[in-house]
Amino acid sequence: MTKKIKFKESVAILLIMLIVLGCGVIGFGLSPQVPVLTVIAFLVFWLAIRRVSWDDIMKGITEGISTAIIPIFIFILIGTLIAVWIQAGIIPSLMVLGFHLISARFFVPSVFIVCSLVGLAIGSGFTTVSTVGIALFGIGSTLGVNPALTAGAIISGAVFGDKMSPLSDSTNLASAVAEDDLFDHIKNMMWSTIPAFLVSLVVFFFLGQSNKGTSLASIASVNAVLTKYFAVSWWAALPIILMFVCAWKKVPAIPTLFLNIVLSTIMIFINNPHLAIAKFATLIESGFVSKTGNKAVDALLTRGGISSMMGTVSLIIMTLALVARLSKPGRLITATICAGIGVNLFVGEQYLSVILPGNAFKPAFKRIGLSPLALSRTLEDGGSVINYLIPWGVAGSFVASTLGVPVLEFLPFTLFSLMSPVFSILSGFTGIGLKWQPGHGPKPQKA
Repeated sequence: MTKKIKFKESVAILLIMLIVLGCGVIGFGLSPQVPVLTVIAFLVFWLAIRRVSWDDIMKGITEGISTAIIPIFIFILIGTLIAVWIQAGIIPSLMVLGFHLISARFFVPSVFIVCSLVGLAIGSGFTTVSTVGIALFGIGSTLGVNPALTAGAIISGAVFGDKMSPLSDSTNLASAVAEDDLFDHIKNMMWSTIPAFLVSLVVFFFLGQSNKGTSLASIASVNAVLTKYFAVSWWAALPIILMFVCAWKKVPAIPTLFLNIVLSTIMIFINNPHLAIAKFATLIESGFVSKTGNKAVDALLTRGGISSMMGTVSLIIMTLALVARLSKPGRLITATICAGIGVNLFVGEQYLSVILPGNAFKPAFKRIGLSPLALSRTLEDGGSVINYLIPWGVAGSFVASTLGVPVLEFLPFTLFSLMSPVFSILSGFTGIGLKWQPGHGPKPQKA
């Protein structure tokens, strides 16, 4: 039996949930799994008091988790793909290409581009900032570049790469919450992401020119290590080209990932014909372990594998177990972005800033006929990219401690994160790049 819940009671429950999540993630510095599990226990206890049957509670949990089965399988394939891409030399080859683009005179814009490429290659903003970002930050210091400006360029590039990479857990998460195809989601994000990228690049170009020179010796040493220990070649572009072709042909995510894993596996055994099957199986299960002796390279490339995705999978399962009418797309998209920013402010966790508004606003997007692609893009533009701008947020505090620059100092220069929600809102009000469900949307004018 469906029980009606009063508005004030709903607000009170929501506030309690946010307080528990905020205290756990921000106050005690916990990973979000434990606070979310605590919230679930609270909700189950509250529903029991409201005399909701256990069968109804179980049905709600099951229905919530059932939407995540396919995305969870995709996460497992992504973990596998990261491992085989490193072993096959694909990610190291992209890094070498990116490092060759570094310019001493146009240091800040080239840092933005390189971090974008590295972020695209590895699908992790955190890893990009904590490895390549630290090296570039040190070079910027020797050039006398404003540390906040360098940090802003590093973070902007890392966030762009994380946002647009099919290997990114936050990108897969937004697609999963909105229930749309991963590669359709990435293509649709270009409507807000490319303008934000170009505006950021132009501003970095004018802010970051330098006439000072540098040997860029640290970058050269990293390139030497990558070339020595990995199969760096132009052949590494094949799996990337395959991924773009599959996306262009609208091949679903799961067969695309399988095809990429197969091609990368063939490349691995061509380069290492004597590789033991048992060792390859361990690579898929536990990820790649870099043993070059270079700390920066080893930290960057020790990743991937099925096990690396289990933390995110557990968070998705638990959060999806949680069980203002807006009629204009511009207002709805603005409200969703504000909700994502609000969760970042009050909870400080980027995954929850995608999951909670996604589940809350999904019915409204369906009701007015907007495509799930509109929702998933909005969740990224107002959720995960904003967490880097929150001083007490997981991403913001991590970057501040890693680079040694306070969030409020690099915030004005983190242009990509600032521009993404702006262009997303503009899309909502202008209709440019806004995706609708079949049979919905603005009616074409008669001639």
